[in-house]
Amino acid sequence: MPPAKKRTRTYDPIRTRTAVLAQLDAVRDAVRGLTPEHLASPTRLGDWTVRELIAHIGMAATAIGRALDLPEPARQDAALLDWPFATSDSAPAIDAFTRRLAAEHPDPGAYLDGVGQELRARLDAHPGNRLLATNAGALPLADYLVTRAVELVVHTDDLNAAVPGLDVPYDRQALAAATRLLADALAHKAPGGSTEVRIPPYAVVQCVEGPRHTRGTPPNVVETDPLTWLRLATGRLAWRDALARPGTTASGERADLGALLPLMS
Repeated sequence: MPPAKKRTRTYDPIRTRTAVLAQLDAVRDAVRGLTPEHLASPTRLGDWTVRELIAHIGMAATAIGRALDLPEPARQDAALLDWPFATSDSAPAIDAFTRRLAAEHPDPGAYLDGVGQELRARLDAHPGNRLLATNAGALPLADYLVTRAVELVVHTDDLNAAVPGLDVPYDRQALAAATRLLADALAHKAPGGSTEVRIPPYAVVQCVEGPRHTRGTPPNVVETDPLTWLRLATGRLAWRDALARPGTTASGERADLGALLPLMS
C-alpha cells in the first residue's frame, strides 16, 4: 500500500490578517523612538542599514497593494509552498526598491503608519480568494498574506538583532504561521518520513528519505525553537552554529539538516 498523501496545511485568513497587522504595528511603534544613529547602524543583511531594513519591512507589506493594482490572473498556477523557493530571483530588484524607499521616507514611524493604514484599507476592500500575481506565480490573497507574516517576523528578528534592547515583540500567530510555512517547506524540499523535525509549540514535520517509523520515538529527531528555526531556514544561522548553542538538538544518522538549509534567503 502506498504511503498516505500528506494533507496540505491551511491557515485561517482572519487570524493571518490580524497577525500581519499586529506585527506591522509592533514594528511601527518600536521604530518611532529610534535616533539617527540607530537608523544608520548596520544590519546582518549585507550593507543595509537599519533605515533600509525598516523600508524593506514596509515594502513587504505594500507588496499586497502593488499586486492588487495589477490585473487579476485568470487562474491560480502556484501553491503557497512554491513561495519560499522563489524569493532569491527577485533579490536585485528588491534591493534597489528598498534603497529608494529609504531615501524617500526620512521618518520611519510615519512611513509604517501610512503603510498600515493602506494595508487595512486594501484588505477591507478585497476578498481572500482574489488572485494576485506574485514572484511565485498566481496565489490567492489569503495565501499571500501568510508569506507576509514570514517576511514581517523574519525582519523583526533582523531589526532586534541590529538594535540591542529594541525588543520588538513577535505576534504569536504571525510567529506560528512563519514557523509552520518554513517547516512545511523543508518537508516539501526533502520529502520522506525518516526524520522528525520538532519546533515546539508550533510545528512538527516528517522529512528526508529513508526508513519510515510507525510508532514510538523516531530514530532521527531534530528539535529547536521557532526563532532559531527561522534563522536556519533563511540563512541567518548556520546549522553547525545552531547545534553549538543550547536549545537545538539532532539525534540519528539522518538528522543532519546542513545540506538542506537554508530554504530561502
